[in-house]
Amino acid sequence: MYGVCGCCGALRPRYKRLVDNIFPEDPEDGLVKTNMEKLTFYALSAPEKLDRIGAYLSERLIRDVGRHRYGYVCIAMEALDQLLMACHCQSINLFVESFLKMVAKLLESEKPNLQILGTNSFVKFANIEEDTPSYHRSYDFFVSRFSEMCHSSHDDLEIKTKIRMSGIKGLQGVVRKTVNDELQANIWDPQHMDKIVPSLLFNLQHVEEAESRSPSPLQAPEKEKENPAELAERCLRELLGRAAFGNIKNAIKPVLIHLDNHSLWEPKVFAIRCFKIIMYSIQQLLGHLDANSRSAATVRAGIVEVLSEAAVIAATGSVGPTVLEMFNTLLRQLRLSIDYALTGSYDGAITLGPKIIKENEERMFQEAVIKTTGSFASTLPTYQRSEVILFIMSKVPLPSLHHPVEMGRTGENRNRLTQIMLLKSLLQVSLGFQCSNMMSALPSNFLDRLLSTALMDDPEIRLFVLEILISFIDRHGNRPKFSSISTLSDICVLKLKVDKCSRQDTVFMKKHSQQLYRHIYLSCKEETNTQQHYEAIYGLLALISIELANEEVVVDLIRLVLAIQDLAQVNEENLPVYNRCSLYALCAAYLNLISQLTTVPAFCQHIHEVIETRKKEAPYMLPEDVFVEKPRLSQDLDGVVIEFLFLQSKISEVLGGSGYNSDRLSLPYIPQLTDEDRLSKRKSIGETISLQVEVESRNSPEREERVPAEEITYETLKKAIVDSVAVEEQERERRRQVVEKFQKAPFEEIAAHCGARASLLQSKLNQIFEITIRPPPSPSGTITAAYGQPQNHSIPVYEMKFPDLCVY
Repeated sequence: MYGVCGCCGALRPRYKRLVDNIFPEDPEDGLVKTNMEKLTFYALSAPEKLDRIGAYLSERLIRDVGRHRYGYVCIAMEALDQLLMACHCQSINLFVESFLKMVAKLLESEKPNLQILGTNSFVKFANIEEDTPSYHRSYDFFVSRFSEMCHSSHDDLEIKTKIRMSGIKGLQGVVRKTVNDELQANIWDPQHMDKIVPSLLFNLQHVEEAESRSPSPLQAPEKEKENPAELAERCLRELLGRAAFGNIKNAIKPVLIHLDNHSLWEPKVFAIRCFKIIMYSIQQLLGHLDANSRSAATVRAGIVEVLSEAAVIAATGSVGPTVLEMFNTLLRQLRLSIDYALTGSYDGAITLGPKIIKENEERMFQEAVIKTTGSFASTLPTYQRSEVILFIMSKVPLPSLHHPVEMGRTGENRNRLTQIMLLKSLLQVSLGFQCSNMMSALPSNFLDRLLSTALMDDPEIRLFVLEILISFIDRHGNRPKFSSISTLSDICVLKLKVDKCSRQDTVFMKKHSQQLYRHIYLSCKEETNTQQHYEAIYGLLALISIELANEEVVVDLIRLVLAIQDLAQVNEENLPVYNRCSLYALCAAYLNLISQLTTVPAFCQHIHEVIETRKKEAPYMLPEDVFVEKPRLSQDLDGVVIEFLFLQSKISEVLGGSGYNSDRLSLPYIPQLTDEDRLSKRKSIGETISLQVEVESRNSPEREERVPAEEITYETLKKAIVDSVAVEEQERERRRQVVEKFQKAPFEEIAAHCGARASLLQSKLNQIFEITIRPPPSPSGTITAAYGQPQNHSIPVYEMKFPDLCVY
């Protein structure tokens, strides 16, 4: 029957005749459009025949492929594309199965043109929104085949580029077709992501290969469009953009594995490019950093720098982990790196095994972590940045009796290195921090912890603390204008940005000013200060004067600077000559600045006269001669004449005439030492000496006679706590008895008790009155009463005899 029908065309089914009619005798003529319109109309009129049309077209295509009749293959695929675009009936699922079978047949071919043809048809199909879902369709073959095409290694570079681009387009089509359809195969499964993501990264990685041929200027735009790297980047962005939060892990993991397998962390250029594309990758990258905590420092540094670049462009709040989790991971890696550098191994034991740790590589990694901390913090809003600042400060180990000294391979203290690295991180976070309210920027708990490290013996730590304070106070970008210390005749050249002190700043200074002044003064007494320290102190004084100063603050700052001048003059601390000259120069520079800021002519004149006198006779007391590469110092500073000094009496007089508090100006500044200062000054964090509480009066003439220090030990503290608890219990019991007595006792008993207390009070008052109103003794002396007891004889005032010279 079927054989007879095959021989006689009139007896063949109509759909087959319509399909045969679309093919011309010469394939060069292309698709017969009129017959194609008839076939389309028939398919729309009889949708139940659509699956048979597809099966017959598939049969013809497979036969033409086997016979190498590629012209007819192209016509068949064009017809299939038109039918897909026109038909959206419920029977299209069966037709799609035939279509996908033909596409798979083309992709299996070794001919690049057929592979490209099949890919283009699949991409068109992927852009069609189907009306009915499919429950059994699978795209596993297409994912595998398109991924294989992305890795094409054809000898012809142009053909290789086309095949790779077709593979990328095919993967993009698979993602578009399946990502939004819950009934389709889950494209986010690891078995699919492990093929799709590495294929895209492979083409991103070989961008230089595609650009190795230098096209002519006329061909350049076309070549740019045909660049597989750009297409792969767009596809990767689309893939990650369609990923939900629960699926992102499966998309990021292949990226990390690819970077590991190809050792792409150390150059880090390609890794940075990848994670600039991946906007939601920070959580996975943090976990990968922890997983590689024992990798080489260069690898860890590459991961951290990639994280830094990705964090800069990450939108606030759009990343998976919380902000503090991000910083906690970075700080943990920082501590691990310090341990590695000190011990020389990854297991904490000091060994010289095959895996030797290089300190310079660990330092490079630490700097990368610090940079990343600052980069990520710069993207945060002010309130989150404040939380990060407090969090980092809470991790800084403070001087305590409970921190033992741990020595590493370099003989450095682990806690000291941790302090330095965390303060560096804090400095990076604080750079560019803008907060209108200083109470929020420098809360009490943060400022107390920060200043407790400002008086340690380590000069590097002290310098970091000063720089951190400066970065918080500088809200108008004036810090670079005070990078060097000088005595300018006109500060207008600095173009300072000065705003009026706000009410919040005034409240902040009333609460914390004395604390700041004390630490500035004590910092000036350090023998290990360098030029950088004095420049930082000068910058801090100048910025306080500009950002936070009112009349009261100006007066206190002048008193502070004059006390620093006295510190250099009296030299009770036995400071070196350089330190004393630096203090003189520091005072001259600051008083020159503040005098021009206050615009009091007499004050400016006094400061100018002293500076001119120093220029002529004592240039070693000015910053221009001290803060240079080769300072010109004087070995005889004990004979400084009064003309070289800024006089507190003179300044008090001239400023008092302009409305400043002259009484406060005339008082010398004397810092009050606290237990915190003494604790911070101990040479080692691990010292086990007891804290000695000394009570000393600075203004007492018997200054040398000190009250013996009371030693505070564990037993005395325990006894004080127990005694205080016992006293509280006794007081509570006494109050309870009194309340109970007044509630339950009879009225007569309460009245008698109150009457007895009133009688006692009256007797005491009578004694006081008798003493106060007793007349003075007689001028004639006393009289002797019975039993030989002397008794004062009371004489009225008007009868008393006064000397003749007494005048009323």
